[in-house]
This record gives sequence, structure tokens and C-alpha cells, in this order.
Amino acid sequence: MTRREKRNPGAAMGNGLIQTDFVPAEIDGACWDALQPLYTDLLERPVTSAQELERWLLDRSELDAAASEARANLYIRMTCHTDDKSAADAWSAYLDEVPPKLKPIGFKLDTRQTELFEQIEMDDERYGLLRKKTKREVELFKEENVPLETQLAKLDQKYDEICGKMTVEFKGEERTIPQMGKFLQDNDRAVREAAWRGVADRRLADKEAIEDIFDQMVEKRQQLATNAGFDNYRDYQHERYLRFDYTPADCERFHDAIEQHVVPFARKFDARRKQNLGVDVLRPWDLAVDEKGREPLRPFDTGQEMIEKTRRVFDRLDPQLGELFDSMGENMGPNFDLDSRKGKAFGGYQYMRDRSRQPFIFMNAAGLHRDVETMVHEAGHAFHSFLCASEPLIGYRDYPTEFAEVASMTMELMTMPYWDEYYQTEESANRARRAQMEGSIALLTWIATIDAFQHWIYTNKGHSRDERKQAWLRISRRFGHDVSWDGLEDAEAWTWQRQGHLFGHPFYYIEYGIAQLGALGIWLHSLVRSETEALRLYKHALGFGGSKPLPDLFSAADLPFDFGPDTVGRLVEAVEHELGKLSD
Repeated sequence: MTRREKRNPGAAMGNGLIQTDFVPAEIDGACWDALQPLYTDLLERPVTSAQELERWLLDRSELDAAASEARANLYIRMTCHTDDKSAADAWSAYLDEVPPKLKPIGFKLDTRQTELFEQIEMDDERYGLLRKKTKREVELFKEENVPLETQLAKLDQKYDEICGKMTVEFKGEERTIPQMGKFLQDNDRAVREAAWRGVADRRLADKEAIEDIFDQMVEKRQQLATNAGFDNYRDYQHERYLRFDYTPADCERFHDAIEQHVVPFARKFDARRKQNLGVDVLRPWDLAVDEKGREPLRPFDTGQEMIEKTRRVFDRLDPQLGELFDSMGENMGPNFDLDSRKGKAFGGYQYMRDRSRQPFIFMNAAGLHRDVETMVHEAGHAFHSFLCASEPLIGYRDYPTEFAEVASMTMELMTMPYWDEYYQTEESANRARRAQMEGSIALLTWIATIDAFQHWIYTNKGHSRDERKQAWLRISRRFGHDVSWDGLEDAEAWTWQRQGHLFGHPFYYIEYGIAQLGALGIWLHSLVRSETEALRLYKHALGFGGSKPLPDLFSAADLPFDFGPDTVGRLVEAVEHELGKLSD
């Protein structure tokens, strides 16, 4: 990610917009009493010219950024310390107090903004996409959905709290679920099996509580869709994500492309793994261990060590990216919380604090190579945020997720030549590179699994838990590894509960698949053209933020906006070719 001085949040940076001091520097964006007068001012302020509308847009953007950053800080604190009552209470109180008032006034502002765009002639090149996005937001907003969204956020908080408390007693110590990952890489199959079963049993202990949460979520999400005039939540959420450039049918076409080209690729490697391990069948605990019996990769011991090594990686890859990453500081500072510990929410994320333009990276590092992948992935998100931070309008700093993930996934691939910073031998670095290349394609099977499962869930209204379980088994077997779940039927049936996106970010997953194809495309630019040219295209495209339509962002990186069978098949073939050149 990036490290540099905080920008002046009141400065208008480019695009001809004037400076604003509308929002006090020290405003408490988590306090509705502090926000309300400023939002009321925006609603009531006369706007009669293009210049006045530009200032109004800039003032609104800064106020929205202040409110967004306050939410970000509360969420960050809560996920870093799910066992801290004060942090949980502050987040819960915020959800009760601010969004129920902020969302209706945001709708009124969107309505006024739409009307102003109709009344005042503005540069369509600059404001056309903002006009389109705002109009769609107005069309979808329903005031009766505001309390439902608050309830959904609280249900997601409960899911995080349940997961944050999960630990396993293993080898005489209490360990978090992420910390158990290293035992799945142990060469002793009995150790791997014991670790895997320990995690599976712990997850299953809470499966009913999580099912209860999810049932409530499904019901409330369908009500959101119904209130907005949609037959099902899938179609509603597709529109709500402002997916102007592809449809649910295109997503299903992606599923078919993955089944056609990627599943055979992944299962070929499953067959190789089974042969190298010398087992009759693969079991779930056989998928992470080195198939040649080598010791697990250990790229670092602590989160701080990971930062220091990653800093050197980015310095070598690109001086500008290295400077940006360095500007973020150290572990447990204002921009990082990396190590796994009890009471911390699962997963990893990058959260851009919109007013200060400072990203925060959260993860659960346990000293595994997957942590390196997460680190450079989230750093890619931070680079995206930094490279478009000069955009004055928050609506254009909010880039589409399909391209946000290009920013992050590209870094997983482009940093590979410099992974000798994490590993002392070329053999170890090549092991990591091979795993990354294989995984960049094989990941598409899990993306298709989760996305197809969500399509089923929200287009089969009123389904039972058993029907949902059967759908999961059918879909996961369509795309999944060639492994035996004999005797592990319960664990297989509830594997979906580990995917936090299903709870906190529904339908935010197909983006990873679309973006992985884009990231592979930029990586191939580096091989066919040059690393310098690939990075130039990467940074050029990221600099637009969300100010261009999605196909234009892909075009800025010289990529096709296509995720059908031809594109997928071509990229699978290219990766197989590169793997053939890499010594193992």
C-alpha cells in the first residue's frame, strides 16, 4: 500500500473545481447532530449556474467523505477487536443512530442532484457517468429499506462476532482459525487431518447459529427487493451495484466458461497431486501441503517483518509504488493491523478513509505464503485509492469493484519476480510462483461456485435449509476439487458458511472473477511487451478511479472487457504455457 503525507482534504485537486472549506476540519462524522446542519444547507442552498453546481458537488463530496471516514474508523475498530464491548457498542450505536438518518437525506440530495443536472447544462464528458449513477440511486431508493439495511448490518456484525470467537485447542495451545492453516501444510498426513477436523468441528459447532443469521438475511434481502419493485434480490442487487455493462446472464455465461476451461485445468493438478502424494484419493486436508513433501513455505514470522519485506518488493517493482507503500507506516500503526489473534474478525480488507485519503489494511497473518498473497493484494487496493486520490468527487473515487480487484490481483502476479525477498532460495521462490500461477486460475472455480450459489439462493424464494444444502452440494461438486468427502458430509454441506461475502457483501464476488481475467491480462502484457509498459498501463487505468465506465477502464489498460469462454480459454492456455517454463 502507500505511505506518504496526508493530503489536504479541502483542496480541489484538478478538474477545475474550486477549493472548499464547507466542512469543518474536526467535524465528528459519526455524530448526526454535527452532520445534519451541513446536509440541510446543501438541500436548501440556491444553485442556478454551472459554477454554483460545481461548488455544490464539491461541498457535498467533502461532507460525504467525512461521514464515510467516521463509519470506516468505527468499523475498523470493531473488526480489530470484536471482543471489545466498547468497540462493538460504538459500532452498534452508530448503526442505530446515523445511517437511518443519513440514507434518507442522501436520497433527497440525490434527487436534487438529478434535478440540478436536468436544469443546468454541464460537461457530459466530465459529469455524464455521475449523472447516470445518481439517477439510478434515486430510482432504487426506498425509505422503508433503511431499517432493513440497519438490521442486515447488525446481523453481519453477529456473524463476525461468532467467527471472531472461534478457536481450536491443538497441540496444547488455543489457536485461531487462521493460525490453524499452517498445520494443513504439515507433511504428516495425520497432523493435517487432525488440524482439518479440529477446524471443521469448531465451525460446525456454530453452524445452526450461523444458519439462523443467514435465514434472517435472506428474508430481509428479499423484502428489500420487493420494496424496490423487483421479483428477486439477485436482480435488485445487480442494479444496486450499478452494473450497467453486464447482466446476470453474463455471469451465468462466466460460470459455463469456468466449467468448460478451468475445472479440467484444476482437476488435472488434483490428479498430479494425488500421484505425488501417493494416496488413493485426495481428502480435504491434502490440498494445502506441498505435494513433493517439502517443508511448508515460511515467508515471515511477524506482521512487521512482512511489511519490511513487502516494502523491498515494491521498491524493486516500481519506485512510485514503493514510495506509496512506504508512506503507510508500520504494523499496528494507523494504517495496518496484520497479525491474527483471538477476538479479531476473520478475513482481510483494505478500507479507504475517504476524507484523509489514507487506506487501512486489515488481515490475519499467520506466517504463511497465503499471507504474502493477501498483503500484496490489499496493497494493490491501496495503490488504487492513492492513484485516484486527487479526484475531488467522492463518487469518482468510488471505483467499480470489477476494476478494484484488477488493481489488487495484478499485484499478486506482478510482484512474483521479487519474491526472493520473502524466500532465501530460488527453489522456494519458484514454489511460491508456481502456486500463485496455478491458484490464479484455480481460484476461478471457487468464484464461480460462490456466485452460482448466490444466484440459486436469491432466485429460489422460500427455499428450505435442506434445499439450500442440496443446492450447495450440487454447485460445489460442479466446480470443486476432485476430493473425497466420505464421512465428512456435514462439513461439506456447510463449507459455504466460511465465505464472509455471503453475509456482509452479497453478490460481491463475481467481481473477483472478472478482475482476475483482467489481472492475468496485465501480467501477460509484462511478459509479451515489458514490465515497464504493463505497469504504465496499470497505473494509467487506476488513475481514472470510477470516473469512466467499466469497459473504458479495461480499455485504458489495453484489456478486453469480456469474461466468456474465448477469453477464459485463452488465459488458461497462456498460464499453462508459462508454468511449463518454470522450474519446480
